[in-house]
Amino acid sequence: MKCPSPRKPCSILVVDDDAALAQTLQEFLQQEGYEVEVALSAGQALALQERNPALCLALVDLVMSPVDGLALMEQLHHRVPDLAVIIMTGYGTIETAVEAIKRGAEDYLTKPFDRQAVVKKIARLMEVFELRERVAQLEASLEGCLCFESFVYVSPLMQRVLERAHTAAATEAGVLLLGETGTGKEMLARAIHAASPRARAPFVPVNCGALPRELIESELFGVRRGAFTGAHADAPGIFAAATGGTVFLDEIGEMPKEAQVKLLRVLQEGELRPVGSPTPVRVDVRVIAASNRPLAALRLECLREDLYFRIAKVVIELPPLRTRSEDVLVLAQHIAGRLSRRYSRQIRLARSALELLLTYPFPGNVRELENILESATALSLEDPQTITDKDLKPFLNPAVPPAAPQELGLGEYPLSMERLEKFAIREALRLCHGNRTKAASLLGISRDTLYRKLRQLKEVEEAVEVPTFRSARG
Repeated sequence: MKCPSPRKPCSILVVDDDAALAQTLQEFLQQEGYEVEVALSAGQALALQERNPALCLALVDLVMSPVDGLALMEQLHHRVPDLAVIIMTGYGTIETAVEAIKRGAEDYLTKPFDRQAVVKKIARLMEVFELRERVAQLEASLEGCLCFESFVYVSPLMQRVLERAHTAAATEAGVLLLGETGTGKEMLARAIHAASPRARAPFVPVNCGALPRELIESELFGVRRGAFTGAHADAPGIFAAATGGTVFLDEIGEMPKEAQVKLLRVLQEGELRPVGSPTPVRVDVRVIAASNRPLAALRLECLREDLYFRIAKVVIELPPLRTRSEDVLVLAQHIAGRLSRRYSRQIRLARSALELLLTYPFPGNVRELENILESATALSLEDPQTITDKDLKPFLNPAVPPAAPQELGLGEYPLSMERLEKFAIREALRLCHGNRTKAASLLGISRDTLYRKLRQLKEVEEAVEVPTFRSARG
């Protein structure tokens, strides 16, 4: 499955106090295939922009009262710096055009309109918008496509987690993700969003524990200018910015009870009231919440009961890495491959390094494994580089004792690299339905290396005779 490419829906805002002209322009642009909103004043334009963050172009009349077109353009740019604005004027002079462009307009149109000129100028700006979107998508893809295929695992524990998450993604149900720090809660939240019907709309993460207590309501729900000292301009807030998409509330247990009341209303009624505003604003968002606290403590000590029932329609607990040690081998190989690409040199893991990693309990989970391997890589200029146990030891937490073999959950003892390799290879082939190329990619090794290991471990027949299991990754 390929990751969806999130893409903003794009619409045009026409602002003119001449209702007949605005309607004519709206009908003409709609015939050209554009989605068009109309505002007859600056106030209406700002309200429409707040409700529709997908606006990518505004056609603004220069002469309006009490707020003229240039002042409105500055207010729109304060909210959305990349919004393209075309100034419309019946008083078309060079001075007017130069002043408008100096203050941030992309172009200008003179009345009465030449329809061909209108179409050409709008088409040019739409091409610029499309180009910006493609660049943004390319930059996002370079960071890695956070879909379910991004997860590297062979353990049945993670298989069950991803199957449950994949099922939840297709619904609108509130999802609560539980797990220790570093288990990948935000990564899973992004995967759920990317596999949902909201994938093309924004995914907005917020750490509830990092927001100042006195500002959390204005950050989440918005604020009106003058609501309190320092509120110099209207701010839409996180929920309004994410309309149509998903808000990820990380560490929701840190949210103050008074903010929870407002959040509950957003989830129940689909509307919020910005701080200092007399009128509510409609929003359409899905909430995915997460916490590193145990479920009982979160429910009894941190959250209002009515809010808990709203956000926890589906509860998914991500297992710590120490309970799925069979994944350490494939994760380590995968990370080594990624580091090889990042540092443009070949990076391998010696057997001694893998054996050390398999006995370490990873209190920081997958994030700690990534940091340990990157630290060992960053301090070397060798090409190729083979990371050994001696390279890793300085980066392990000395206060953490090695895991006892019985904690690894693999059944038989003593623990050996051969047995772990057999397990990882068989599971990779099972998850990939016997496809050795895909299994090698999952394991972070070449296809030739996989064939060599299969011959060495004499597991060829056993490994390929169990492809009946269907993976959530496929």
